Amino acid sequence: MQIIIHDNAQQVAINAALWVQTLIKSKEQPVLGLATGSTPIKLYKELVEQYRAGLYSFANTTTFNLDEYHNIDANNPQSYRSFMCNHLFNQVDIDHNNTYFPTCTQAQNPREQGKRYEDQIKQAGGIDLQILGIGANGHIGFNEPSSSLTSRTRIKTLTQQTLADNSRLFSKNEIQPTTAMTMGIATIMEARCALLIATGSNKAKAVKDMVTGPVSASCPASILQMHENAIILLDKEAASTLENQSYYIWADKQNAQLNENFGRDIGWI
Repeated sequence: MQIIIHDNAQQVAINAALWVQTLIKSKEQPVLGLATGSTPIKLYKELVEQYRAGLYSFANTTTFNLDEYHNIDANNPQSYRSFMCNHLFNQVDIDHNNTYFPTCTQAQNPREQGKRYEDQIKQAGGIDLQILGIGANGHIGFNEPSSSLTSRTRIKTLTQQTLADNSRLFSKNEIQPTTAMTMGIATIMEARCALLIATGSNKAKAVKDMVTGPVSASCPASILQMHENAIILLDKEAASTLENQSYYIWADKQNAQLNENFGRDIGWI
C-alpha cells in the first residue's frame, strides 16, 4: 500500500484526478472502474474541469461501476447510472454505450447477471484503474463485512449501518433499496491499480482497520493490503487515527522524487 495524506478533501480529489488523467493519456483504450457516493464527487468535478480545459478526451474510455441497486430503473434519480450521468458522463465526451453497471431486474437471475458482468469486464481487457471509496464499516463496493474475500459480482443485502449512512440521500416518499448488485472483492483485486480515496473523520476507524488491521472479512477493504498496486489517498481527518503518519509523509516525498526522475509507477502498463 502507498499511503498519501493530504491536508484536505480537495487535494485528495486533485491527486486522484491526476491518476485518472495519467491512465487516459497513457492507454489507447483505457478501462476505468468507478465508484459512487459523496466522496468521489469532488474527483468527478475535477475530471470535468480538466476535460473542459482540453487536457484529454474520454471518447475511447470504457467504464465499469462498482455497484448498482437491485431492480432499479436506470432513469430513477436514485440509480447509480443517474448519479454518474449527473456528475460525469453527461459532462464529458464518453460514449454511454461504453459505460457499464452490474444491473439486475426483479425478473432476472442475479447469479446470471453477476457472471455476465464479469464476462463484460474480461471482454474489455480487465480494469486498469479502479476508483474505490470505503464505508464507515470498511466495505468496498457493497461488499459488506463478512463478504468472502474471493467473491465475485453478485447480489448483496446491505447492512443496517450502510442503510442508515445512505438514508440522507432518500426523501421520506422514496423507497430505499436494501439490496444491490456489486463487484466482488476478487473482482476488485484484479484491477491493475486500485485507488482508494477517503475523507472525513467518520472514515478514520475504517481507514485504520484497512491499513493496520488484519486482513479480514470483517473489514473488506483490508484486502487491499494484498494488492500489488494499491494507492490510498486520505485527508488529515480520515488519517487521524493512523500511527506512523510521519513515515507515510516521508515515504510520499521519496516517491514524489522517484516519479520526477523516472515517471509514475503505473500498474496498467
